[in-house]
Amino acid sequence: MKKKILISSGGSGGHVIPAITFYDHLKENYEVFLTLDKRGSKFINEKKYDFEIISSPRLSFNIIQLPFTLIMLIISIIKSIFFLKKKNINILIGTGGYMSVPVCIAAKMLNITIYLFEPNMVIGRANKFLAKFSKKIFCYSKEIINFSEKEKSKIVIIDTLLRKEIYNLNNYTKEEINNKINLLIIGGSQGAKLFDQKIKKSILDLSKKYKLMVYHQASSLDLSDLKFFYSENNIAIKLFNFEENIFEYLKEANLAITRAGASTLSELTFFRVPFIAIPYRFATDNHQLENAINYQKKDCCWIFEEKEFDQNKLTTLLINIIENKEDYLNKKKNLEKISYQNTWNNINEKIISSINEN
Repeated sequence: MKKKILISSGGSGGHVIPAITFYDHLKENYEVFLTLDKRGSKFINEKKYDFEIISSPRLSFNIIQLPFTLIMLIISIIKSIFFLKKKNINILIGTGGYMSVPVCIAAKMLNITIYLFEPNMVIGRANKFLAKFSKKIFCYSKEIINFSEKEKSKIVIIDTLLRKEIYNLNNYTKEEINNKINLLIIGGSQGAKLFDQKIKKSILDLSKKYKLMVYHQASSLDLSDLKFFYSENNIAIKLFNFEENIFEYLKEANLAITRAGASTLSELTFFRVPFIAIPYRFATDNHQLENAINYQKKDCCWIFEEKEFDQNKLTTLLINIIENKEDYLNKKKNLEKISYQNTWNNINEKIISSINEN
């Protein structure tokens, strides 16, 4: 009889994408279930994946909200206990975030084996709390900030998780940056006002000097305004939001401006797209900045901190990248060094062997 595994996720696309990737890695060998919260259900293909909703409260320690938060947390734990027992779950994989807390607590109460996933260079607060309950923690690095020394022996290093369909798109030829600038702009799974509104001058300046094609991931609220801006200035554009397939744009892009979520940087690395990272300045424990710094140390990217954002400086940086190609080509080569061993089978074997350990 196959072991039954539950993957618990929710919140943003940065949590849900790894969850469905784990699902695809495990479904051939185990009976696999998915739970999400309502927020996370926006980032999954309902026709492809079955899942159930288990809502979880945001873990606020505000004195006024604390009683309500505790009541909702207890309700979520009770619902999780019923779900885990009903499905006879043997193993739980939590992909981080407050959404995982009640399900992991319920699993601990039922003596269910717990695995965690931490893709960032700063351990998430939920994972930091849950680490002591876990058997193993899948990570991309042993140098994660704020990781308890007591729990470091639980780390299993894997290559960056990528959706299975990405590996089928690896045979392609990118245009050289001197022929055409295929600029990819990624504001994250929920878009970003900074990317929709404050970099337009830089794009306009760039379009006057070079042949430019822009692939712009935008908030659905800003799509009409951006469409007008690009049309008015005769800039070639493909606008999309999170729900649309980003892989074709990653294939075409030869330069990117992006937030620094772990999943996004992993995909840019695999497609060998040098990028300017503008980390979200309010990310918990500044983990996006630390993610970007990790790639900067490997000479794969440029970092432009949001608190220092200036459109003229961004324009200057973009022009320098295009005109001084040695730095650009070096970063592209370094991205290739990181990604060339990343295969579906290598990761699959590592995950399954870790789960099958006694």
